[in-house]
Amino acid sequence: MDNASSTADFVLLGLFNHTRAQQLLFALVLIIAFTSVVGNALMLLLIARDRRLHTPMYFLLSQLSLNDVMLVFTTVPKMAADYLTGRKSISRTGCGSQIFFFLTLAGGESFLLAAMSYDRYVAICHPLRYLVFMSWRLCLQVTVGSWILGAADGLLQAAVTLSFPFCRSREINHFFCEAPELMRLACARSSVFEYAMYICCVLMLLVPLSLILISYSLILAAVLHMRSTKACKKALATCSSHLAVVGLFYGATMFVYMRSRSSRSASHDKAVSAFYAIFTPMLNPLIYSLRNSEVRGALRKCVAQGVALAGRIPFLCLCFCVSAK
Repeated sequence: MDNASSTADFVLLGLFNHTRAQQLLFALVLIIAFTSVVGNALMLLLIARDRRLHTPMYFLLSQLSLNDVMLVFTTVPKMAADYLTGRKSISRTGCGSQIFFFLTLAGGESFLLAAMSYDRYVAICHPLRYLVFMSWRLCLQVTVGSWILGAADGLLQAAVTLSFPFCRSREINHFFCEAPELMRLACARSSVFEYAMYICCVLMLLVPLSLILISYSLILAAVLHMRSTKACKKALATCSSHLAVVGLFYGATMFVYMRSRSSRSASHDKAVSAFYAIFTPMLNPLIYSLRNSEVRGALRKCVAQGVALAGRIPFLCLCFCVSAK
């Protein structure tokens, strides 16, 4: 039984069934995923092209956009292929790869959001000392540390999860391989690993979330002392939108990873997982970037350059034809 358990494929039951209503929801999910990839790829392009955006704040935003693009590609293509072809099996190696990449990216995003909240705190509360408190060296260290910590968590959980024997049904009621869902199928005692997973979640989620809440609390305290009502309202609107995205990401992640096995529902977990795996990556460029005046200016400049280049194409074609004759 152990040999069969180590070689057989898993079966992903997916997020939706093939009913008419579920087909509409599946199309909506694909639209959200496409919007997320386009929005985050656009952010990467704008930050790379415009020298005015070559600052620590926008560097962190570019890392968040890169993270979100990779997060969508980790789950959505496999889900879409399984839904359209009806072939829902996934190998043990493929399942381990999904766990590793997903936890690496989710863990990295957790620390990146904390770093971005600290960046906003320094920019609002200590604007004259911004380059001292948020130097390029610190920015790079935080970014590399986020990826390393996320990769360590992903590697550890993927290796330990797949080391368990799976002698029950190999059907995973989910649209991608996620460690808590695989533990439902394990036929060995996993209480020690679940406790270790809980400790990892405390470190990877609650510690960054605490830093975010502290940063935004200090920001709100500083904003409330502003004499300008317009500036106060603008800062409050920005902080509230940021906290809404943060609450959606951290709340959904903790709902899946920080509950006991007895209180979990597979149908609820996969619906909640869709929020932080598909929906949140679409909101990040809208909330953190495209509402920013500097980003909108870079976007207008990029569009103007594209229009100017498109206007010169007929002239270049005419010159090429004349030279050919």
